[in-house]
Amino acid sequence: MHCPFCQHADTRVIDSRVSEDGAQIRRRRECEACGERFSTLETVELKLPVIVKSDGRRDGFDARKLRQGFDRALQKRPVSEEQIEAAVRAVVHQLRMTTEREVASRRVGEFVMAELRKLDHVGYVRFASVYRSFEDVADFREELDRLERDLPGEGQLPLLGADVVPIDRHHEKKKK
Repeated sequence: MHCPFCQHADTRVIDSRVSEDGAQIRRRRECEACGERFSTLETVELKLPVIVKSDGRRDGFDARKLRQGFDRALQKRPVSEEQIEAAVRAVVHQLRMTTEREVASRRVGEFVMAELRKLDHVGYVRFASVYRSFEDVADFREELDRLERDLPGEGQLPLLGADVVPIDRHHEKKKK
């Protein structure tokens, strides 16, 4: 490894640590010429399939785009960074497990929707609205109905906080 400070060709490893999830190794290095220290991260590089867009274009997989999709769907939602990272890793894992060299972008979208559904129902509906190109309120209603049907025993989605009691304005007027 070349030193980033003096460009000397030889550096030595003085410490190595495995990350919490075991996916990376952090190595602390020292340059033998100038004595400067720096860190490197070592990760396994696996070939992910090429993503085939709906218009036929082919793009290399980009984990940043995947993360941005999760971030947009879960903006201002009570989901932790760790949960989002785990969901991104789960989608990447699913892509690695496919033995195909090319995967349709719709399939990647289905992987993302499955993870969002586990994390946050509002984020799931947000993503689905863009992913499935909802054109009107009826499309939203259909997706919400489908989500409610698929959630056994949960009934109405908790769009309002559990402690919020809806006000029946019609009933209030009759009382007065």
